[in-house]
Amino acid sequence: MDLTLILALLAMGTFGGFAAGLLGIGGGMVLVPFITMIFTARGFAPELTIHMAIATSLATILFTSLSSVRAHHQHGAVLWPVVKLLAPGILIGSWIGPWIGKQMDSTVLAAFFGVFVAFSATQMLIGKKPAASRALPGAPGMFATGGLIGTLSGIVGAGGGFVSVPFMTWCGVRIHNAVATSAALGFPIALSGTLSNIWFGWGEPGLPDYSLGFIYLPALAIIVLASVTMAPVGARTAHKMPVRQLQKVFAVILYALAAYMFWKAVNP
Repeated sequence: MDLTLILALLAMGTFGGFAAGLLGIGGGMVLVPFITMIFTARGFAPELTIHMAIATSLATILFTSLSSVRAHHQHGAVLWPVVKLLAPGILIGSWIGPWIGKQMDSTVLAAFFGVFVAFSATQMLIGKKPAASRALPGAPGMFATGGLIGTLSGIVGAGGGFVSVPFMTWCGVRIHNAVATSAALGFPIALSGTLSNIWFGWGEPGLPDYSLGFIYLPALAIIVLASVTMAPVGARTAHKMPVRQLQKVFAVILYALAAYMFWKAVNP
């Protein structure tokens, strides 16, 4: 790996880790498009590029979630009873998600990811929080919600905050608690999704050297080095300042990344 590639991956990890800690989104929305660009430039098989980018992004969340949740936990913001109720459904859904993604053609998967990112960017730009119109549901409802969060996260390689944060806010959870709890949910999402991507990608023809299933290990290692450093910085920032202005800037970046994924869907 040349120096330019290493620096690009370090920059991605820095930005993705900070975003994960600050906004509780896991960083996948940023990492997947950038990793796709890099894998495309490296000449990886076009039909595998996006699958590998999603799998590698999801694997990084194993490390960023642990790093950022520690900072949130020190502020007493993580609602561990909520984590325990959502985790079983998340583990199942996160295993199923990569299998669904594998069935998708790479162009369909790119378009699906583009829609997901554009929706998340719009949600972030508007900044309209759902009204706290109810309490958290009972165990069956939390299990089903966890399954939905896990499945979507497994398909797109993200940490689940795009669903879990609005859901918890709608159920009366304070935004800082929702973000912190979402960060904690990133670990079971990443654990199950990573194992699923290894299993369903094992022996896939056309994978480059140093791949573990759909995960490209050299990119994973470099991104993690930077992201685990920046995730707690983002988490601490979330507790020290209003993040509304940063959300607006981040939304614009997401629109650009969504546009790239739509372009990738048309030009695989």
